[in-house]
Amino acid sequence: MKVLLLASLAIALAVPAQAAPKHKRHYQPRQTQTYQPQIACTDVGCLPVPRGCYPTGGRTLDGTPSGFDVMVCPNGVRYGNL
Repeated sequence: MKVLLLASLAIALAVPAQAAPKHKRHYQPRQTQTYQPQIACTDVGCLPVPRGCYPTGGRTLDGTPSGFDVMVCPNGVRYGNL
């Protein structure tokens, strides 16, 4: 009788331990933030915009939109009319 009781007790303790879900934490390395420049499609082609500059819509000499971007930088305008 004692053997039957011990065997049933061992089985009862082993079953919930196997049924419990095992959670693993997956390590994901932190991605460093890298500078990814914007792209400006100017009249000479699509180019990365340098740091400190920003793209804006270009205009022709009579003031109508040209359909191309212009890069505006602190030291002047590049590739087109503003």
